[in-house]
Amino acid sequence: MDFELMRAGLEQAVPFNRHLGLEIAELGFGRGVVRLPDDDRLRNPLGSQHAGALFAAGHAASGTAFVAVFLEQLQDLTPVAEGAEIAYRTIARGPITATAVLGGTAEELLAQLERDGSVRFAVDVSLTDGAGTTVAEMTVRWLLPGGS
Repeated sequence: MDFELMRAGLEQAVPFNRHLGLEIAELGFGRGVVRLPDDDRLRNPLGSQHAGALFAAGHAASGTAFVAVFLEQLQDLTPVAEGAEIAYRTIARGPITATAVLGGTAEELLAQLERDGSVRFAVDVSLTDGAGTTVAEMTVRWLLPGGS
């Protein structure tokens, strides 16, 4: 599996993520890392990273975390984010790294998809600043629905 080709394709697939300047730094089975740049356009009135930009980085990382696992199925099925929760822990300044980890093993999730025709799963995301301080934590709940 060519992870570099997948990474480049994902960066081009979502125009909003390109607009924000999000960079997919890592893509693997059950793990995704996205970087949010330090950009004046993404700041709030306090001069820190905007909450919406942090959410977008976490959401993008969560999607990146499961793409390799479900690559073959994504040709026929479209993932849907059913919900998300985010907790902002401290003011986020500078570049931010969003690291996402898929809940459940690839084997379990693929077996459920095969058995039920759809699968629901959660992806946990930690957003950290350049010093490694956690600035936010997020969980995104995804549905990979069966065909209609």
